[in-house]
Amino acid sequence: MNRLIVSIGTAALLCACVTDNKETKDYTAYVNPFIGTGGHGHTFPGAVVPFGMIQPSPDTRIDGWDACSGYHYSDSLLNGFSQTHLSGTGCSDYGDFLLMPTVGPQTIDPQSSASQNMPYASEFDHSEETSEPGYYSTMLKRYGVKAEITAAPRSALYRFTFPATDDPGMIVDADYSISHQNNLAMTIEAVGDTAIRAYRLSRHWAYDQQLSMYAEFSKPFTCSIITDTVSDETGRVSARCKALLKFAPTKEGEEIYVKVGISAVDTEGAEKNLRAEIPGFDFDNIRDDARKSWNEYLSKIDVTADNDDDRTVFYTALYHTGISPNLFTDVDGRYFGMDRKIHQGDVDNPVYTVFSLWDTHRALHPLYTIIDPERNNDFINSLLTKYKEGGILPMWELAGNYTGCMTGYHAVSLMADAVNKGIADFDIAEALNAAERSSRYDTTATSAPDNVFHKMLMPRSKYYKNTLGYIPWNEEFESVTKGLEYAYNDWCISQLAEAAGDKAKAEEYAKKGQNYRNYFDPATRFMRGKDTEGNWHTPFNPRGSSHGSGDYCEGTAWQWTWFAPHDVDGLTELMGGRELFIERLDSLFNADSRLEGENVSADISGLIGQYAHGNEPSHHIIHLYNYAGRSDRTQELVDKVLKEQYRADTDGLSGNEDCGQMSAWYVLNSLGFYQVCPGKPVYSIGRPWFPHAEINLPNGKRVTLDVKNYSKDNKYITSVKLNGKELETPFFTHDDIVNGADFEITMSPEHL
Repeated sequence: MNRLIVSIGTAALLCACVTDNKETKDYTAYVNPFIGTGGHGHTFPGAVVPFGMIQPSPDTRIDGWDACSGYHYSDSLLNGFSQTHLSGTGCSDYGDFLLMPTVGPQTIDPQSSASQNMPYASEFDHSEETSEPGYYSTMLKRYGVKAEITAAPRSALYRFTFPATDDPGMIVDADYSISHQNNLAMTIEAVGDTAIRAYRLSRHWAYDQQLSMYAEFSKPFTCSIITDTVSDETGRVSARCKALLKFAPTKEGEEIYVKVGISAVDTEGAEKNLRAEIPGFDFDNIRDDARKSWNEYLSKIDVTADNDDDRTVFYTALYHTGISPNLFTDVDGRYFGMDRKIHQGDVDNPVYTVFSLWDTHRALHPLYTIIDPERNNDFINSLLTKYKEGGILPMWELAGNYTGCMTGYHAVSLMADAVNKGIADFDIAEALNAAERSSRYDTTATSAPDNVFHKMLMPRSKYYKNTLGYIPWNEEFESVTKGLEYAYNDWCISQLAEAAGDKAKAEEYAKKGQNYRNYFDPATRFMRGKDTEGNWHTPFNPRGSSHGSGDYCEGTAWQWTWFAPHDVDGLTELMGGRELFIERLDSLFNADSRLEGENVSADISGLIGQYAHGNEPSHHIIHLYNYAGRSDRTQELVDKVLKEQYRADTDGLSGNEDCGQMSAWYVLNSLGFYQVCPGKPVYSIGRPWFPHAEINLPNGKRVTLDVKNYSKDNKYITSVKLNGKELETPFFTHDDIVNGADFEITMSPEHL
């Protein structure tokens, strides 16, 4: 375990000794933002506030899968600090408007696509690096400059402490990006001698990502603007757009502040955001405000831990659930719409961006329905706004763009879950119309390029699933995954239809929800691909993976066979009954972990047998044992994952964080429960990880979870009492907790 993490844990312990009062407890002391920055977690350590528009963070690399957040803990060179980052994704984008303080010559050549680092990059050392919620700091060894960052919702404040030098400066790099994106348009200009404004339109994962910046400096500068083109060693020509700033000589320890506002609307919006949120250069005050914002979010759950690492892992996980979706509305209410137009919205009902719904519908949004249902409704209303502007609900929305990434149409899951939990604050009839559009093969144009629209938003698979009842593997890749997810999504639509009072549609979509059965091969007891004639896809290898071109998305037959969360009883029946269902589950966890194929998906990680905890399709499977009467197996396996696949270390996640999903799984399961099927307001009980926990509900009520005979060795539950009454099954409902509840859970080292 590295030294930095130990020091953070010590700080957490000291803080916990001071007080247990949630009004004064500093929950941020328990958080280590470096967790997930190593391995393949793809998180970043920069300074953010909950769900903020801006994510100022250090950038250490440009290309490759592990550059998705711009930072990797194994690196020793730092390119600078850009203003936008994605947390834990498997694809890269962002990295806008990079700042780099300099001393001496400002080296910008040669600029090579073969290098992970810019010519002006600096060495840094983790022993001189600090990160906590709302604050980041490191020492830039090349320049002898200490860099510090804090943030507000739409703006950031930097404090750079310079050495004594006759040649201090700053590079503002508008052409820099993660993954060498295609810059379609760029401008940068000085506003007097203390401000810079810039605009960038780029194409990458988001096909039309535009962002504006307005930055003010506490010290006047002289400025040279670089707008030229450069050829790299491959002959690739790219445009450059940089401002090279120079300041008057600095004394030892002199501080130069830079405050940065961003906006997807225009530079005027960026300036308004900056002036509204950071009127001066009071770094410590903005840092205190950021800490207060995080303490308010983190105080939604109190856990009593018996060691520092457990506390750190929990609150870091909860921290990671509060990074995205990101605010997309400016302080004046304007935002950039899916129709590529500027809209005047309501700052009190903001629009958000970055919806990784394939991942987050499973646990992140169910968590929000408990701890922050109002914001979850804001997210749903944002999705409905995007539907009205763009023509269809997003699958994976980024910066006001349809990416069409991943499979399914899981926005409907969020809506069905809110409706059936009685917390929906949106137009259900409109939601039903939007959901139906997602389900149909409706080729009416949307505000998306043809390759996104026809291949992803409206693929032919929707035509086949609504006619044949299944998607032929010889007509479309990932046919089994799409078919299984469409079945679940259509079941969710049936729930919306029922809530809207449309019984005919409810029956229609409930029937479509049974189409998962069409992929089940009783001979092998796997979900398999069929061709247009109804023949099984051969040869068949349940361990086979072909990323992006097989029958399964980021998984194998072993993992996807279990995706019928809305009809576990029906899946049990297909398997041959309860005993054979249990036997098959056991086979999953005991199978050889080898993966086979010429292009095995790197996302399949965290393997226990063929169960892959490092990727989302497996996340509900452990709890299926509860439905078959073997809750002991659920408890054993939850215990194993909590012990082995979440650690207080930079490589502490077994897969991509994926915008909070990996962490939300941990938060819910460490509390002792999980929702197998969003849309069914039922929670499955697992194995509580803490001796005591309290969920502070937004209505002022509290859910307490008190564990008797607690020990890390005691992983089996002998009884659960809910408000003094013993539960007969390992399940409870959302209604059971929405107005507060008291759980008493008794543990044992053995299954009785």
